[in-house]
Amino acid sequence: MLVGYMRVSKADGSQVTDLQRDALRAGGVEPQHLYEDAASGKREDRPGLAACLKALRDGDTLVVWKLDRLGRDLRHLVNTVHDLNERGIGFKVLAGQGANIDTTTSNGKLVFGFFASLAQFERELIVERTRAGMAAARARGRSGGRPYKMTTTKMRLAMAAMGQPETLVNALCAELGITRQTLYRHVAPDGSLRPDGKKLLHQSTPKITTI
Repeated sequence: MLVGYMRVSKADGSQVTDLQRDALRAGGVEPQHLYEDAASGKREDRPGLAACLKALRDGDTLVVWKLDRLGRDLRHLVNTVHDLNERGIGFKVLAGQGANIDTTTSNGKLVFGFFASLAQFERELIVERTRAGMAAARARGRSGGRPYKMTTTKMRLAMAAMGQPETLVNALCAELGITRQTLYRHVAPDGSLRPDGKKLLHQSTPKITTI
């Protein structure tokens, strides 16, 4: 059975799926087997796609008008199609880049293998660039990771404020520029220091050396 998926980026009515619908119908997809979304391709919460993937069964083929109608990016697309293959489900693209993809045929599998290789190449480039960036930072005396947002000054202000019943935690976090998790990791609701807070205070206390 052929199952079709359509997507437009805007839900305000300025974009319609008529062109995709006509192409999918001409490709052999029955109207009752069409699923659609009106959402950006980068969004993960696409109910139409979720319902479509759930409805597919072993031996079915998922059909899309163009490649970008399905995946958020190349990596997401490859992972989705690999999942379909493991379930015994084919994937076919009708137009645009990737129009030769049809994983139910040998040639189509070869074309998709090329896309999968590109995705792997992209992943390796990202890893390589990340490692190079971290090595360059270490060579300049900087360590990786995000800097701490909690400082001793902020922590002392938080300790004083948390002891007051009228303090609104969200407002306090906004004022200090920290998250609730960061606040509660350092300061207890009664204003006392927690282990991370004591550690930060200890690290910031100047050490006195004797001669």
